Amino acid sequence: MSILVGNIRLPLEASEQDAFAAARKKCELPDGAVRGAHLYRASLDARHGRITRVLSVLLELDSAEAEQAAVQRAAQPDVRLKKPVHAPAATGTARLHHRPIVVGFGPAGLFAAYVLAKNGYRPLVIERGEAIERRDRAVEAFAAGGAFDPRSNIQFGEGGAGAYSDGKLTSRINDPMGDYVLRTFVAHGAPDEILYRAKPHIGTDILKQVVRRMREDIVRMGGEVRFGCTLTGIVQRGGALTAALVDGQEIACERLILAIGHSARDTFAQLIADGVYFEPKPFSVGARIEHLQRDIDAGLFGRLAGHPALPPAEYTLSHRADGRACYSFCMCPGGQVVAAQSEPDAIVTNGMSYHARDGRNANSAIVVSVDPADFPTADALGGVAFQRQIERQAFRATGSYRAPCQRVGDFLDGTATRRAGRVRPTYPIGVQYGTLEGILPDFVVRHMRDGLRRFGKKIRGFDAADALLTGPETRTSSPVRIARLDSRHSRWVSGLLPCGEGAGYAGGILSAAVDGIGCAQEILQTFCPLEERRA
Repeated sequence: MSILVGNIRLPLEASEQDAFAAARKKCELPDGAVRGAHLYRASLDARHGRITRVLSVLLELDSAEAEQAAVQRAAQPDVRLKKPVHAPAATGTARLHHRPIVVGFGPAGLFAAYVLAKNGYRPLVIERGEAIERRDRAVEAFAAGGAFDPRSNIQFGEGGAGAYSDGKLTSRINDPMGDYVLRTFVAHGAPDEILYRAKPHIGTDILKQVVRRMREDIVRMGGEVRFGCTLTGIVQRGGALTAALVDGQEIACERLILAIGHSARDTFAQLIADGVYFEPKPFSVGARIEHLQRDIDAGLFGRLAGHPALPPAEYTLSHRADGRACYSFCMCPGGQVVAAQSEPDAIVTNGMSYHARDGRNANSAIVVSVDPADFPTADALGGVAFQRQIERQAFRATGSYRAPCQRVGDFLDGTATRRAGRVRPTYPIGVQYGTLEGILPDFVVRHMRDGLRRFGKKIRGFDAADALLTGPETRTSSPVRIARLDSRHSRWVSGLLPCGEGAGYAGGILSAAVDGIGCAQEILQTFCPLEERRA
């Protein structure tokens, strides 16, 4: 146990030691009474024309009794006890006849497999894409103008779509298992700062290596990872899972964790045919906006922009009108726009940053919410059809994998773009200047225009004429939800555990990882480890 001291406000130049001293003062503790002190959370408050650091500190005393007494003595809402987070542990007693199967090796599948392997369950991981080393080569070849690989790309392969993002670890969930995820990342090579930064990120360059090291640990602990293999169906009897079909081959199992991500459209269709209940789900579509990072810094930090103690500026913007939201999504400071399609003859954009976030441009999605009433069909895959229409229309508009690109000024005026201004596009395959009208639905264009004008009043220069919009962005979240019970089992197939972003139960790396752990815990709490049986 430890003491969590929050809402410590200090000048921008303040050090960690200043924060520790302020925490001791809040608790009325002498220096010698504290056995250990650590930063728990650090953020910036740039409101009211000045920038301050807002910190939380963990203090460790000699005993739990001393910590409880200190909290009671302080009697402040910002001072409370924090219980330690324990690693998931096996408690089940039932016999497991076959290895559990994990399908998909993005954040949800990665952490599900890691927890299972660590507890002696020897999971079998099935991933349609390639290991990160081979996946990197396929992604780089496509970005350089080579052939598109539908099996190994920014959506499919080791690490999932999150491996080619900013490695953001922010989340709206407040699950204590989030700390376990962060500490596991750090144990495999992520920087320590993700443990305390309010908006932690790893960066694509480091995250790919972290994922590889976790895979190596899974294998070392008895798990198996099969790349280039696709789930082609399931077998059930009496509403209970009995086997998985992997490239047509039947593999017996009692538990299958389904962590297939939001773009496995062929798998969605096959599982529906096999009796798994899906329903359509709202998501958002739009385009990537790019500004010069120094302009965003100036718009948010004012005269302090460029201060060595300040990171590249980030923003979160939203506006709601006529029942729809227009908002920024997945903001990547100092990053680039990337090609994120999972099917040929289609265009999809996304954003990423390396750990240093030192690129010339800032980018973010500007998206508008859509719901099943907007979809062309009323079935479970209506959202997939909606995405495909946009993605294929973008490809038809350019006649290649070059992405449609339009200056913000032209987008607001309804005119086609002929050339870029100060902001140069970072999309690696190249762009074709023109218009996003006719690619994005009319209502999306209308709400984006309204949103951009309003965002320009919140951040000076956000609606600058030479900012760029490159699109389309269609994969903000899964277009489906795989219905499950409170037990985490599929509604109609016992033993099938849908999880993560693709199943509609997460919205980013951290929440997907936590959901994967939750599904693994169902196995830990039901069955004894396979390792115990071997012993």
